[in-house]
Amino acid sequence: MDAEARIRALAIWRGPVEPVRLDGGITNHNFLVEDDGRRYVARIGEDIPVHGVMRFNERAASVAAHAAGVSPAVRHAADGVLVIDHVAGRTLTSEDVRAELPRVVELVKRTHRETQRHLRGPALAFWPFHVLRDYIHGLREGGHRFAQDLPRFSAIAERLEAAVGPTEMVFAHNDLLPGNFLDDGARLWLIDWDYAGFNSPLFDLGNLASNNELSPGERETLLTLYYDRPPDDALRLRFQAMLTASLLRETLWSMASELSSTIDFDYRAYTAENLLRFERAYRAFTDMDDA
Repeated sequence: MDAEARIRALAIWRGPVEPVRLDGGITNHNFLVEDDGRRYVARIGEDIPVHGVMRFNERAASVAAHAAGVSPAVRHAADGVLVIDHVAGRTLTSEDVRAELPRVVELVKRTHRETQRHLRGPALAFWPFHVLRDYIHGLREGGHRFAQDLPRFSAIAERLEAAVGPTEMVFAHNDLLPGNFLDDGARLWLIDWDYAGFNSPLFDLGNLASNNELSPGERETLLTLYYDRPPDDALRLRFQAMLTASLLRETLWSMASELSSTIDFDYRAYTAENLLRFERAYRAFTDMDDA
């Protein structure tokens, strides 16, 4: 049964529906559904163990995030289908995130502070350095075209993990792309909880900064807003280590997707783009760490 047919067959609808495919989604397929005067987003996606995406965890995170007031309500979840309320508003761009940084950071802080209070049942951790090690093992076993670079990536990951050191733990989103923020005109929402899990808040902050091309000054503002104080050199170094780890993770994610994904997406180009960004971030980290 194809994705549209699976959505049409759901028993939750009050009448016949005609799903309309939405743009985006490189780990799932998203559809807009209208039923009885209301709009919903239906997400179709199976478990993706190579990326640590488990749909039971996405469901639990989505439900908890709604209870925390940061994400739309879940209306149905079963058999690789998640149906949530549609938010009428605009998807943020990187420019919007930078312009609305105080509102964005407040949403991230609320996510970290409140979501775990509502979480029920088993939940995953998302420790980026475990994720990196797992990708490296898989890429080596899969004979990836960058196999000769994997020992270097492994050594860099160890250096970054040592620089991060002991950390506090929150329930984090871990995929703060601009497209995962929605503005309904009155408030911001955070969507797409595929990679949610317990993690250091610094990963979300580094991920937010790298995904939205924050300038050095904006990164200072980001840390000041989140921690309610200007950052010192030690925090700047730990933040840069996590930012770099986030970009290495995105690079290896794309490399693994080259080997495993069936979604129509140019992963080779995405690998090249993120590899360049990672190398720039790592040079900045080494400059700070060696100073």
